[in-house]
Amino acid sequence: MNQINNLNRREFLKLLSLLTITTAGMPLFEILPDQPAQKVDDGKQRPNILLLLFDTLSAAHLSFFGYPRETTPHLARFAERAVVYHRHYSAGNYTVPATASLLTGTYPWSHRGLHFYGTTREEYLSRNLFSGLGRYYHTSAFTHNAFVMGLLDQFSQHVDQIIPAKDLAILSQPAAEDLFPADFSMSFWGERIIRASGSDWPGSLFLSFIGKDFDPFTPEELRERYGQLYPRGLPNNTLGLFFLLEDAIDWIIRHVMEQPRPFFSYIHLFPPHEPYMTRRDYVDIFNDGWEPQPKPVLAFPQDKTQEDLNESRRHYDEYLAFVDAEFGRLYDSLEAAGVLDNTILIITSDHGQLFERRIHGHVTSTLYDPLIHIPLMISKPGQKERQDIHEPTSIVDLLPTLFHIAGVESPDWSEGTVLPGFGPSQADAQRSVYVVEAKNNPKLAPLEKGTFSMIKGRYKLIRYFGYPGKEDDYEFYDLENDPEERENLASQRSRQMPELKDELITRLNEINREYGA
Repeated sequence: MNQINNLNRREFLKLLSLLTITTAGMPLFEILPDQPAQKVDDGKQRPNILLLLFDTLSAAHLSFFGYPRETTPHLARFAERAVVYHRHYSAGNYTVPATASLLTGTYPWSHRGLHFYGTTREEYLSRNLFSGLGRYYHTSAFTHNAFVMGLLDQFSQHVDQIIPAKDLAILSQPAAEDLFPADFSMSFWGERIIRASGSDWPGSLFLSFIGKDFDPFTPEELRERYGQLYPRGLPNNTLGLFFLLEDAIDWIIRHVMEQPRPFFSYIHLFPPHEPYMTRRDYVDIFNDGWEPQPKPVLAFPQDKTQEDLNESRRHYDEYLAFVDAEFGRLYDSLEAAGVLDNTILIITSDHGQLFERRIHGHVTSTLYDPLIHIPLMISKPGQKERQDIHEPTSIVDLLPTLFHIAGVESPDWSEGTVLPGFGPSQADAQRSVYVVEAKNNPKLAPLEKGTFSMIKGRYKLIRYFGYPGKEDDYEFYDLENDPEERENLASQRSRQMPELKDELITRLNEINREYGA
């Protein structure tokens, strides 16, 4: 560890810059945080805003949406005093594109946070939730997810307080956050690449302490301490950060009470993202023998058997039940303290998870509903009754909605609309919402390989393009009659599919023209 402490910052960042240049999709920037702008007091009374995001929470697994296992009784209890969006969609199928869309109000084809280590285009450094609300709100953010931390690092000049993940961790193995906190993105991504590669570069001052990539296995000292409470291992973010969800919930309760008013807090918790390390009292609660019916395998299968998928699904459901119980504890504390009388509480996710079609997880080029259909529930201050919205909505709608609530002028660059239930406009059943998977494209270039999805009314179109064997392939579903997406109607004659296909292709061509295509 003495070598770490004696590192030369210039040498470290110079080497990481070289790594960045030679790595496809990696960003190259160094953001030095500015002082947040002076708050404006215009005499308006604004509600506090608490945006709580549970990573990888699929709407398909919520019991109050019809899932056969009782996974989310506490979220169901909260829903009874919230606006509930039944057809809310992410804009991506993994963290970076989806979270960047939430924070900027734009689709991935605009903000260009397309890759696992991705960041947005520079103009979005001042086009995001924090920059818009920061004039009037005390802004704060926390995440267990290192990929999200890269985005928060980008937007940090407009965030009054970013709580380091290690502050709520039992063990934090990555060195970047301690070494160069002002250069988190560059130093963390470089450290991650080196760990993943397992490279041995003689003569380096720091590579000797970096060995293999992090793994989710609980270190022996933590297993000895927490093994009885967490028999499957301690919750972690797969990148060397080990934590207790209970600690995070306790911190949120304190954090909300201590924030200057009005506040906007973005809190992005890692569970129920894999690994599914649930607490002892939730282990095997769904060992019930239930097995969903297999679905057709049409695109990009992995080597998973149905037995593998059923076991992973069961472990996810058990972890989700634990997450739901901890949310219930938070909800009760906020309600008892009267916080919800003047606070908007938002519960959502960045993307979902797949346990079907021989695919487990979300690192895939498919865009089936369990991956992109996410929960959204918003409780207005003092709300006592439930309101249900069944028209399609998108993750890009949160930014214009929160701007509207805060009395901030709606930006012309946002691709979202104010959510029904919060603005003067009515829900649009025929509105088109989009999902983009384009991690195989360069950041600032035409989109020539990827998967796009478009949902309009009851219909959903999926387009695969640029893949070997799937240069221009489609799936088409009637979600009203086939919500499980079992019957691909692309080969049948229908009036609706050509209309959706033309609209989607036209939109993609418009996007690509900006990059010279």
